[in-house]
Amino acid sequence: MSNTVQTSKDIKVNVNHITRVEGHGNIVVDITDGKVLNCQWQVPEAPRFFEAMIRGRHFDDIQSIVSRICGICSISHSLVAIKAVEDAMDIEVTPQADMLRLLLHYSEQLQSHVLHVGYLVAPDLFNAPSVVPLVAAAPDAVKTIIGAHRIANQWSQLLGGRVTHPITIVPGGFSAIPTEKQLRELQDTLKATVEPLVAIVEVVLSVAGGLPAFERDTEYVSLQQNDPAYTFYHGDIVSTDGHTMPVSKWESVANEYVVEQSTAKWAKWNRDSYAVGSLARFNNNAEHLSPLAKKVAGMFSLEKGCCNPFMNSVAQLVEAAHVVEDAIAIIDTLLTNGLKEEKLSVKPKAGKGSAAIEAPRGILFHSYEFDKNGDCVWGNLCIPTNQNHANIQLDFEKLVPEFMHLGEDGLRKTMEMLVRAYDPCISCSTHMLNVEFVK
Repeated sequence: MSNTVQTSKDIKVNVNHITRVEGHGNIVVDITDGKVLNCQWQVPEAPRFFEAMIRGRHFDDIQSIVSRICGICSISHSLVAIKAVEDAMDIEVTPQADMLRLLLHYSEQLQSHVLHVGYLVAPDLFNAPSVVPLVAAAPDAVKTIIGAHRIANQWSQLLGGRVTHPITIVPGGFSAIPTEKQLRELQDTLKATVEPLVAIVEVVLSVAGGLPAFERDTEYVSLQQNDPAYTFYHGDIVSTDGHTMPVSKWESVANEYVVEQSTAKWAKWNRDSYAVGSLARFNNNAEHLSPLAKKVAGMFSLEKGCCNPFMNSVAQLVEAAHVVEDAIAIIDTLLTNGLKEEKLSVKPKAGKGSAAIEAPRGILFHSYEFDKNGDCVWGNLCIPTNQNHANIQLDFEKLVPEFMHLGEDGLRKTMEMLVRAYDPCISCSTHMLNVEFVK
C-alpha cells in the first residue's frame, strides 16, 4: 500500500454495500480533526428464518432446505446438516461414505477459494475495479482461474449430483455414488490441475506486495482432530489460545449476541472476538498440510501464528493446493479398496444432534432436535461469517488509526480489502432473532 501522507485531518468514509462480497455490508468512518469519532462495520441485511423453516419437517428434508442458505457453500450446509441428523439418530456412516463426503467437501473448498481469490481479491491487488479489466490485462491468468473453477464445479456435480444444492447426500451415506471409471477420470483431471494451480499462486505472488502490512493479536478457532490431519470435516473445536471444546457444546463457544449495528448476531469465546476461516485452520493445523500446500505457504512466507487478516486469502491458496493433493490420495484409497454399493436403512427416533465442519469461510455449526417420528422440533445454525463480524469490527478499530494517513480513498480501499479478505457470506449470517419485548 502507498505511504502517501494525508494532510487533511477530516476523513469521511461511507460505503453503502461494499462490492465483491456476498450480501450487503456497510463501512462507516468519521475522522474529525484527526480524531476517530466513529468506525463501524454494519450489516443491514434482512434476517432470514431457516431455523423456523425446518420445524415440522421430516429429517429427510433438512439438508435440502438448509442447503439453500448459500449458493456458494450449499455443499457445506448439506454435509453438516446430514452429520447433525445422524448424530441425533445414532446413524453410523461407513468409511467409504465418509471418504466420498470429504471428497465432495474438497470440491467446494477449491470452487470457493478459486472464486474468491481469483474474482474478488485479485482486482484489488491489480488496482482494478473488478475482474473484467483483468481479462485484457492478464488474459492467461484469468483463463487459468476460470479453468480451475470449472474443474471444481464438475467435481461437485460428479459427487453431489449437481454443482450447487447437492442431491446425493442422504442420512447414512449416498443415494448414488460415482463409478470407479469416473473416479479415475477425476483423479487424472486433478493431477492435471496442479500445474495451473501453481500458475495462479505465482500470479498472486507477483502482486502480493499489495497486501497491507497489518496485524492484530487474534484468537483463531477451527476444528482439530487427534489423528494427524489438516481437517475440514472431523475433530473438536480448538483455539490458538489453547482452548478445546467438543462440537456438542459449540453454543458455549459461539456465545452469540445482538448488536445495534447488525442484523446478524455476533460471536465471542475467550476474548471479545475470534476469527474463523482458512487462516484459522492454518494457524491450528499447518503442520499437517500436504507437501505442495507447504510449498505454497513457503512462497508467501506464511507461518503459524500469522495475525494479518489480509493473509487469509493466501491461506486459501494454500488450502486449494492441499485439497487437490489430498483428494488424489483419497481416490487412490477408494480405488484400492474397491467401491461398494451400500444399502441404507434409517429408522427415525427422537433425539438431539450437533455437528460441525469447516466451510470455506470457517467453522460451521448445525444442531437439530427431532420427535419420535423424525420430525424436526428445533434447530440452531451458526454461520462462519457470524463468528467473524466482531473480529472485523475490532480489526477496523485498530486499522483506521494506523492507515488514516493514506487519506479517504486509500483508507476506504484498505477497509474494503480487509472485509473481502474474510470472504464474508453476509446474507447467510443473518438468521432469526428471538426478541422478547418487556413492558
